[in-house]
Amino acid sequence: MLESKKPRARDLGIPFDGVPGKYNAITDVDGIQVGFSTIIEGNSIRTGVTAIFPRRTNSDHSQSPCFANWFSLNGNGEITGIHRLAESGLLTCPILITNTL
Repeated sequence: MLESKKPRARDLGIPFDGVPGKYNAITDVDGIQVGFSTIIEGNSIRTGVTAIFPRRTNSDHSQSPCFANWFSLNGNGEITGIHRLAESGLLTCPILITNTL
């Protein structure tokens, strides 16, 4: 499999405030935690999930709420729990990203 390299926004001269973090990654932001799990079985099963915790997890495994919103670029796909987020404006759980196809 060939890997294609797309130019990054900074490489194209698109300006951003500030400077990149040490690793230029989401985990450079204080308090954000990221985890993932991948399942590969045989030749036909390839799946996984990425979890983004926008706040540090409390000792009781809960999360302090943070302000959040959402945007659907093309209206395609499922966003579970979006009504609660739209009504309260607060995110109280991790963001889980997975492939549903």
